Amino acid sequence: MGRWEPGARARLRDAALDLFSEHGYEQTTVAEIAARAELTERTFYRHFADKREVLFDGQEQFVARFVEPMTTGPTTTSPTTEGPGSTGALDLVAAALRGAGSYFTPAMKGFATRRQAVIEAEPSLRERELLKLGSLADALADALVAQGVPTDRATLAAEAGVSVFRVAFARWIASGDDRSLQDHLDHALDELRSLTAQP
Repeated sequence: MGRWEPGARARLRDAALDLFSEHGYEQTTVAEIAARAELTERTFYRHFADKREVLFDGQEQFVARFVEPMTTGPTTTSPTTEGPGSTGALDLVAAALRGAGSYFTPAMKGFATRRQAVIEAEPSLRERELLKLGSLADALADALVAQGVPTDRATLAAEAGVSVFRVAFARWIASGDDRSLQDHLDHALDELRSLTAQP
């Protein structure tokens, strides 16, 4: 086997998902993943720190897709209000969700669906997923504060944004149609706005 196997990362990821689905996450070893991918364990560790990282690799890029649209857009001119002439906290969150929608392309739906099934079947992975979303909420709140949103409002808006993402993501991977994640995000965000508009 050559030192730099073509497509090794994708082969290892696919092999891991197959084995996690067939035998369970805890029952699958790195050696088995490497063997299924027809690679060495050494090659596996060049790409992933451990088997969990097959599922959670790329956290920094994931968070960046949410945060960057918030930091490149206009800052809030009146951070304590949501009225005309200001960019409200939810508008900034909507920009973040558009970034997420562009990150999760239709081609990723199959992987995302398989990945989520593995996570839902293993309590330790569900806990890790919650930590990942908690880190996302913290990053969104920090970005909102940097844009002039008061801390409490930023925290609420960030948590709401993560909730919108979770609902939309679950709908996306469960749907049998070709609607994009962005379609589901827009719908979930509209539902949130309708709730916040109620007296």
